[in-house]
Amino acid sequence: MSPPTILQEVFGYDRFRGAQAEIIDHVVAGGDALVLMPTGGGKSLCYQIPAIARQRAGRGITVVVSPLIALMHDQVGALHEAGVEAAFLNSTLSGEAANAVERRLLRGEITLLYAAPERVTTPRFLAQLDSLHERGQLALFAIDEAHCVSQWGHDFRPEYRALVVLHERYAGVPRIALTATADAVTREDIVQHLQLQDARQFVSSFDRPNIRYAIVEKKDPTQQLMRFIDDQHAGEAGIVYCQTRKRVEEVAQQLCQEGMDALPYHAGLDPDMRQRHQDRFLREDGIVMVATIAFGMGIDKPDVRFVAHLDLPKNIEGYYQETGRGGRDGLPADAWMAYGLQDVVNQRRMIDEGEAPEEFKQVLRGKLEALLALAEATDCRRVRLLAYFGEESQPCGNCDNCLHPPRVWDGTDAARKLLSTVYRVQQQSGISFGAGHIMDIVRGRATDKVAQFNHQKLSTFGLGADLSEAQLRSVLRQLVATGAVAVDAEAFNTLRLTEGSRAVLRGERPVLLRESVSQGGGRRSKSRGDKAVPVVAAGLTGAAQQRFAALKAWRAEVAREHNLPAYVIFHDATLASIAALAPQSLRELEGVSGIGAKKLEAYGDEVLRVISA
Repeated sequence: MSPPTILQEVFGYDRFRGAQAEIIDHVVAGGDALVLMPTGGGKSLCYQIPAIARQRAGRGITVVVSPLIALMHDQVGALHEAGVEAAFLNSTLSGEAANAVERRLLRGEITLLYAAPERVTTPRFLAQLDSLHERGQLALFAIDEAHCVSQWGHDFRPEYRALVVLHERYAGVPRIALTATADAVTREDIVQHLQLQDARQFVSSFDRPNIRYAIVEKKDPTQQLMRFIDDQHAGEAGIVYCQTRKRVEEVAQQLCQEGMDALPYHAGLDPDMRQRHQDRFLREDGIVMVATIAFGMGIDKPDVRFVAHLDLPKNIEGYYQETGRGGRDGLPADAWMAYGLQDVVNQRRMIDEGEAPEEFKQVLRGKLEALLALAEATDCRRVRLLAYFGEESQPCGNCDNCLHPPRVWDGTDAARKLLSTVYRVQQQSGISFGAGHIMDIVRGRATDKVAQFNHQKLSTFGLGADLSEAQLRSVLRQLVATGAVAVDAEAFNTLRLTEGSRAVLRGERPVLLRESVSQGGGRRSKSRGDKAVPVVAAGLTGAAQQRFAALKAWRAEVAREHNLPAYVIFHDATLASIAALAPQSLRELEGVSGIGAKKLEAYGDEVLRVISA
């Protein structure tokens, strides 16, 4: 069976997207591949279709290396719904159930087997692969989330590096490594550690044109977040990322107090509670998940309408990966972030105080500076973001800077005043001071502390009286991120000069900054408590909206019976197409995108019954 036929009959789609067809043909023919494709770009089909094609050609099973239990469960469930024999081996299975899967594996009854990297490299599992290989029944290895192999990546997992054994032990079996996030350095690491030097690389555009990027300065971050959700996404599903577990708990509680359906998620919660919260997020509409970065990799929920960051991530790869969880269905979504000076201080301190070699720290500092440059940018966010991954683009017209161009000011003189003040207070008092006190001196504020240390007599006192605190904090963020000033955590977050200070003090390094803005522009406005009409259904007529609502209610019942997220049964886009078409026969229903042969057989009559009712 050819790949286009599999795409149509099994998955219900009539055409490939982007480079999918080229990748699939290459892998079906036995070639190795490294695939970089944005979240929502259809990476899974790039190994699922070759797995089915090679299995039907008598080549045997495909082993999919997947890092997350939740992702395995959902993907295997979705494949079952499409009529594909798939299974997983992970810690949720009893010994008896795992043995049953292994027996099916050795009998060749499985097309795709999902397993974690830790399991794949065990002697027991490798012995089973040896048996299959001897019989010519190993069709393909698919290594998902391949960026986990790289120490430069944002999700480094050392056990991924042991996967090189697949190449060393089964050199003739093709491999496909896939990721949504990898800059040039991470890409080189993937190639080196997985020995993919001869693999063909397929690098799709990193652009997610349906995502609108907005970054604002922190003033009252929780209130800013609530205004953002109220104004643009009331009643819709979203993810809010915070840096600490404590902050996750606080924000989730505050959102609940404001009438939002919010849940916390972090590694410190009881595992059963984490699973319950994740299941609710995947299976229910309108849940806001407040989480640390422990949540999200492999989450396939297509209708996440916003991803918000209340703290600065570590690097652009992490930011891109996390924001990419919004709008997987291709419909409009927002990536909103609030950041401040303390975020930069915290991230810089974690790097400087880490135990990593200095070479590694230098790379991390460069990544932090790149992220800060994105946050402080006055030009198109998307152009900056794509340039980081080596992709040229034009201004998008759909980010906060394009929609509301910020005013720019030259902060070079202000930076020199700040650094000169840091130097003079150290010279006069013999001790260092924090950012607030330094800014008070520059602005000429006669505080008790200024009087106590006689700092009103410094030559820099009042030199920046025309500068606001927000402007000076913006300058300090830039100076801290670029290493032109250091924050001493062991001495109460006091500031001190560095080697990097010289270029700024001499005027050799300009400091250009955006004017302080606390909020970005909105897309639409709703009142809290309004029941959101899904974006996918917004263009339907009144009668079609009623059909859509009835289909969603029916789908929810089926999903509960099958213990699967609703989107695994049918995506919202498929339901909207059915509602608009109002089919009266299975033949009419057959042409709807997302309905393959197995789903037509399993659900066709029920869908027609719901439509007719």
